Amino acid sequence: MTTSTNRITIEQVKSPIGRPGSQKATLIGLGLNKIGRRSSLEDSPAVRGMIAKVAHLIRVIDGQ
Repeated sequence: MTTSTNRITIEQVKSPIGRPGSQKATLIGLGLNKIGRRSSLEDSPAVRGMIAKVAHLIRVIDGQ
């Protein structure tokens, strides 16, 4: 039996230059470090919190 895990795909659309270091670290934690890069992550409260923190720098491609 396989378990289906929800995933969220995000893309970085803006640069973290001039942003606080914590936002840069959050992008790295999400697997993003250059504009145009995409990352697919498990949908969890921790990941959603990280997405909310840098929502102005990323775009959610797939997922709610």
